[in-house]
Amino acid sequence: MDEAPSTPNFRFEDFAFQPRAVSSWAGVDAKHENWPVVYAIYNNRYIYVGETTKAVARMKQHLADSGKKDLKQVRIILDETFNKSACLHLENELIGLFQGDGRFLVKNGNGGRVDSDYFDRDKYADRFADVYDQLLADGLLTRSVPEIVNSELFKFSPFKTLNPDQAAAVEGVIETLFEGRQGVNSSPIVLQGDPGTGKTIVAVYLVKLLTDITAGNIDDEIDSDALFSDFFQREYLDAFKDIKIGVVIPQQALRKTLGNVFSKTPGLSRSMILSPFEVGKSPANFDVLIVDEVHRLGQRSNQPAASQNRDFKLINERLFGDDSPEHTQLDWIRAKSRHQVLLLDVAQSVKPGDLPLHITNSIIDSARRNNSMFRLHSQMRVRGGSDYIAHIDAILKGQATGKRDFGDYEFRLFDDVSKMRTEIVRQNDSVGLSRLIAGYAWKWVSRLRGKSHVPDIVIDGVEMFWNRTQKDWVNTPNSINEVGSIHTIQGYDLNYAGVIIGKDLQFDPVSKTIEFSRENYFDKKGRENNRKRAIIYSDAEIAEFVKNIYRVLLTRGIRGTYIYVCDPELREYFRKFVP
Repeated sequence: MDEAPSTPNFRFEDFAFQPRAVSSWAGVDAKHENWPVVYAIYNNRYIYVGETTKAVARMKQHLADSGKKDLKQVRIILDETFNKSACLHLENELIGLFQGDGRFLVKNGNGGRVDSDYFDRDKYADRFADVYDQLLADGLLTRSVPEIVNSELFKFSPFKTLNPDQAAAVEGVIETLFEGRQGVNSSPIVLQGDPGTGKTIVAVYLVKLLTDITAGNIDDEIDSDALFSDFFQREYLDAFKDIKIGVVIPQQALRKTLGNVFSKTPGLSRSMILSPFEVGKSPANFDVLIVDEVHRLGQRSNQPAASQNRDFKLINERLFGDDSPEHTQLDWIRAKSRHQVLLLDVAQSVKPGDLPLHITNSIIDSARRNNSMFRLHSQMRVRGGSDYIAHIDAILKGQATGKRDFGDYEFRLFDDVSKMRTEIVRQNDSVGLSRLIAGYAWKWVSRLRGKSHVPDIVIDGVEMFWNRTQKDWVNTPNSINEVGSIHTIQGYDLNYAGVIIGKDLQFDPVSKTIEFSRENYFDKKGRENNRKRAIIYSDAEIAEFVKNIYRVLLTRGIRGTYIYVCDPELREYFRKFVP
């Protein structure tokens, strides 16, 4: 194959989506009958994106599809150098961009998008920008590509192209669920992965794939080359027909975000996103519950609100006949569902009220014994890769051996918090989605009545406020002027993260260890003893939760992580390992 030309040669053709228009279109150009093209069929609300080598025949197939009868217009994208691989690539990109933009609801099914390498891929990818610019100019997209890529609709899109780890996990989960539906295996399925390996993306993907399978449509919508085309055979459609699926999200902030994604995805519904309490109180049972961040499920302890303490008791009594302190929200999940898909990372448990470590470890052990354990290894968030995650772990555990170079990933230590804040604002102006985040080492005085203008965090005269909202804080207009806590950032991506490490962690120069300071840790629920279970947490136990918090904060940044450390001795410790 000759090299793709260096100058754009795309052309666009528009016509009405109706039999007469398609028939008149045939014969005008040989490429309409036998040439790789990408197309979009749409109306004011919905869009369907596809690729084909026989455009006229494909349009006639779509015209016969009752699911597309309300679509009105067709746009064909042609190019003299197009090949099948380039068209598949562009199709994947456009589906993701339309979903992330939110202008249309994307009607495509999801049989597993193939992201293959091919000759001159980089050149085609560069030239696709001209397609996006034209779609933006014509109003089919409403935002630029960088703006779309920063959006939560894009980041949590069910149309993501999976990496090999994720694809293998999805395949394994579907096969194991299928066996369970056949009565062969009903043990819980566990998906384990470090921060940034895409656990939440896999959860969303699984829901969309299962929903498409349960729709029961066997037609040519699922390409035979698609990763999961085998799951659209009759035996799977019969096994998964009419199953009731729920997605349990323990973190309040992320529930709103995923609810928005589901509400803008045909076949999915905001009502599928549930809190653990909503599952426990639901009058209906579920066939499958997919639980993100299982380690954040709660045990019987003093809840943040009196109503939750009452509900915890009522749910326990309704499901088990008693309010034993041994019952956890995981027990609710098991009682309310036939099958469970549990996504977890034990090192992201951040407070004593989370599931105890012995329970999460027992889940993992059980899944291993039953061959229902799947691992995600590939780092999808942090451009510094898995080596960066391991380096952060080593620093917090006191096992790091020196500074590391992570290529173009910006990893910087600041001596002046004001300069770090200025740099975060500059990066936010440049690439967006850059925020300050911190450990819970300052009181949250601004949320008290009459003190809304009193700064929460003061460092060397620099005054800052905690996040003013818990729900979807990252995407609120004023978040660049606030500091996010662990409760608003866990599960989210940032382009640049400016992490403030407070004096809840300090360095002992004598023992040469990182120590926890209870008097400088102000998350009430993060250090509270469990009277319900007669558990008193030592400083060493709370220290592990606090280190987990900083592990989460230090692994949010896609392009870079900036650090300011309040304790001078700890700052000098970090200086040995951070450029």
